[in-house]
Amino acid sequence: MAKVQGHDFPERLYYDVENQIWYELLSDGTARAGFTSWAVALMGEVVVFTPKRLNHTFDRDKWFAMVEGAKWVGAARAAFDGTIVAHNDALIARPELLMEDAFGKAWMLIVRPAVGNWKESLVTGAAIGPAIESWIAGGSYKDRKS
Repeated sequence: MAKVQGHDFPERLYYDVENQIWYELLSDGTARAGFTSWAVALMGEVVVFTPKRLNHTFDRDKWFAMVEGAKWVGAARAAFDGTIVAHNDALIARPELLMEDAFGKAWMLIVRPAVGNWKESLVTGAAIGPAIESWIAGGSYKDRKS
């Protein structure tokens, strides 16, 4: 488990560092996706979670869910092309779950990647800690618009 600025980053997950989205490979080839706890901390109190509709496709770097927080309103952007297979109804009903369990009960979506090499651009394992620390130090997230 990597720890950065007091936030855990499970090394078994795949991370889109720029967008602070994690992906977990599931046994059927789909992937569960969610925001990192570090991203959630920047959002402030989360009040609305709106995913793209089921069976809709999404493109890399485009939104597949929207989140409204006390400090930030913006898009969860995809790391690859794919299709929405499921969304977390519990998170839609109780968006505050993000602040309670970002890597567990507060998963956002299950997606089917359009290509088999979807993990190639993501960071996993022991590399996640240094990658997150470098990204935070660079400060690009401070200029990010939704």
